[in-house]
Amino acid sequence: MAKTLILLWVFLLFLLNQVKSQIDELFFDAGDDGAASIIRLNGAAQIQKNGILRLTNHTSRLLGQAFYSSGIQFQDSTDDKVSSFSTVFAFAIVPEYPKLGGHGFAFTISPSRELHGTLPSQYLGILNSSNVGNFSNHIFAVEFDTVQDYEFGDINDNHVGINFNSLVSNKSVPTAYFTTNSIKQDLDLKSGKVIQAWIDYDSSKKQLDVKLSPTSTKPNSSILTYEVDLSPIFQKYMYVGFSASTGLLASSHYIMGWSFKVNGEAKSLDLDSLPSLPGPKRNHHTPLILGVTLSAVLIMFLLFGIAIYLIRKIKNADVTEAWELDIGPHRFSYKDLNQATSGFKDEQLLGFGGFGRVYKGILPNSNTQVAVKRISHESKQGLREFASEIASIGRLRHRNLVQLLGWCRRLGDLLLVYDFMPNGSLDKYLFDEPKTILTWKQRFKIINGVASGLLYLHEEWEQKVIHRDIKAGNVLLDTELNGRLGDFGLAKLYEHGSNPSTTRVVGTLGYLAPELTRIGKPTTSSDVFAFGALLLEVVCGRRPIEHKALPEELILVDWVWKKMEIWCHFKRC
Repeated sequence: MAKTLILLWVFLLFLLNQVKSQIDELFFDAGDDGAASIIRLNGAAQIQKNGILRLTNHTSRLLGQAFYSSGIQFQDSTDDKVSSFSTVFAFAIVPEYPKLGGHGFAFTISPSRELHGTLPSQYLGILNSSNVGNFSNHIFAVEFDTVQDYEFGDINDNHVGINFNSLVSNKSVPTAYFTTNSIKQDLDLKSGKVIQAWIDYDSSKKQLDVKLSPTSTKPNSSILTYEVDLSPIFQKYMYVGFSASTGLLASSHYIMGWSFKVNGEAKSLDLDSLPSLPGPKRNHHTPLILGVTLSAVLIMFLLFGIAIYLIRKIKNADVTEAWELDIGPHRFSYKDLNQATSGFKDEQLLGFGGFGRVYKGILPNSNTQVAVKRISHESKQGLREFASEIASIGRLRHRNLVQLLGWCRRLGDLLLVYDFMPNGSLDKYLFDEPKTILTWKQRFKIINGVASGLLYLHEEWEQKVIHRDIKAGNVLLDTELNGRLGDFGLAKLYEHGSNPSTTRVVGTLGYLAPELTRIGKPTTSSDVFAFGALLLEVVCGRRPIEHKALPEELILVDWVWKKMEIWCHFKRC
């Protein structure tokens, strides 16, 4: 009886062998560490005591991988044709915060069981920024994604996609399933409920089918069908398994059971016989019992102590306001950020950003270097800019934008946490006799990166983002001197095709487009004007307004324009 209870979770794997074996399917006892002996775990992946495979937990920017330890032969030695295969697995995604996924997982077939150098977040632990899209990857994946990443053209934050060598899906659909009556029903990957998936490849038809259901019965209709020849993608021997990751927000990704077979149909799983997911953690509070025999003096001291404690607790508490509910919960506590920056000491000060100071910090739990922007919001102006920066850059994802990692608010402190840029801002490499002189190749690379990020803001994101403060001081450089645009405190968001409204003129002198002072409407053109001034800075190595220059050379843009007019007159152009 005890043995039967242990065998709740079974891995069903068929190995295609050159030697004719009488065993078609192998069964493994997860409770007796059988699964641990045949599954290669990487990253945060672990097999729990009840036999459930947990790929990730509620930790940000985490990845976990689990592959069958032996390679499986998918191609015959005399033929490059890929064999048919079938897999069934039951999974559950439990987000840290309801309705906020992070990030997703993928059933993966790879030439290696150890995917070195891969990244979490939108890369799902499968690829990284340098090899994404390469034909040499030989990666096949069916992704179950709970975050809409615009860099890879995701259709929504609840979809299933088929991917080859890239995170840009060759085909994807919103997550759903068909009932026994062929009625299509929506399905939420982030529901925390167990879902069963069937992935079948027919080599004769060259057709891939994906089916989903919250029940133990395999649907008749596929939610996703794609005609493809996998021969160019697969090698003779490949490894099968799963990869998952978390990003700014986190989810626990569970595999409850798994069946795989080559040249045959994998067995469906009985969801009722699978182990249960761990329940939510409960906070147990020890009740405060007051003895009726306490003297009046002791009660007064007790009440006084409680009052002092509550005052300190309220003073140091993180504050949640209505606008934050539309963005998401806090990602950092004030205590962690205070510890990371050594109490916001001047020794940790990196510089001054829009509406605040920026400090270098090291997060206590992960030892990750970050930049913490501390904003004083004594006025309502500061709070609005703080919310604007979260609302805009908090959902933006591009390699040439500084990534916002999280935020925190505590009474008079507003805090934004960013990726740390070790090479600082671009202006330090242009003015005041810099220690390092950038080569023309490096300058072009930086400008090209900023232009790519600006194009994403203006044209490629779901809304039009006007930065309004493009300058050398807001261009940060990473370890490889790639230019990343940061400081979105003045950013404005508009729907594509809408007419920007008139607002107060903000920005930095020397970068302001002439029409801004007349009409007061920020546009993509005013951003492009500021980018042009930045381009002149990089080429000339001088500030847009140089107070020590001659009057006719005071404003860089005007000075260059006059020089061009003289040159054109001389050349009669």
